[in-house]
Amino acid sequence: MLFRRLLPAIAAVAALALTAACGGAPDDTIRGKAEDGSLTIGIRFDQPGMAQRRIDGKYVGFDVDVAKYVAEQFGVPESGITWKAARSADRERLIAEGRVDFVVATYSITDKRKEQVAFAGPYFETGQGLLVRYTDDAIAGPESLNGKKLCSVQASTSAQKVKAEFAQGVQLVEYGQYSDCVTGLLAGKVDAVTTDQAILAGYAAENPELLKLVGKPFTTEQYGVGLAKSDAEGRSAVSAAIEKMVSSGEWRRALERNIGRSGVDLPDPPQVTEK
Repeated sequence: MLFRRLLPAIAAVAALALTAACGGAPDDTIRGKAEDGSLTIGIRFDQPGMAQRRIDGKYVGFDVDVAKYVAEQFGVPESGITWKAARSADRERLIAEGRVDFVVATYSITDKRKEQVAFAGPYFETGQGLLVRYTDDAIAGPESLNGKKLCSVQASTSAQKVKAEFAQGVQLVEYGQYSDCVTGLLAGKVDAVTTDQAILAGYAAENPELLKLVGKPFTTEQYGVGLAKSDAEGRSAVSAAIEKMVSSGEWRRALERNIGRSGVDLPDPPQVTEK
């Protein structure tokens, strides 16, 4: 009788052992997750030109086009993509917790971030800039910011860099999203917004009579696709997809389609080094 009662438990253990022996353990790589024709991708929802959720629910921007191209190389159509908001402060956590399969969200490649996630790419190169009100002629570059209120988002190093290297007397203000900074700028609550120029150009293009970019980029930032640190095969496959997007001409077409009207000089594609 005891043996009969134990039979279900024995069978379950045997089934688990057989699954493991046959390689049936969960595949946490991008390729494994894409086998069912779906992927969850982290992007920004509030960056015109790069990644934005429109009022009609459609996702548009250069980062969105890069994400869709990469997903397609894994056999996942746009209809199989679930888009998830990936704010600056949340990107590493979203990847580590498996809540996204990869992130394409103006994600600058840094040594500190590489301690937590892997990067494929880079797929874009830009530099830090400044956005001010159109009528403001007092701010011409980061050195002009002493005594001014400078806005950036939480977990971004952009504003701290300005304070450390260009204007020790600047007052730093942090909001949750760049769109909040832009709203504060338009309302006169802050005097300037800083982040990568490619991001700021989208806001300037949306409000050409109210906002403008000033000065030249004063850093070099390379955007990469962030993914799980353990997924070496996924990193190589994503980098190969980026190289294919560039060589096919789709990279340039996507850039012109999304950022070409902003007035910013369009960069050449960077060399893919994270493989």
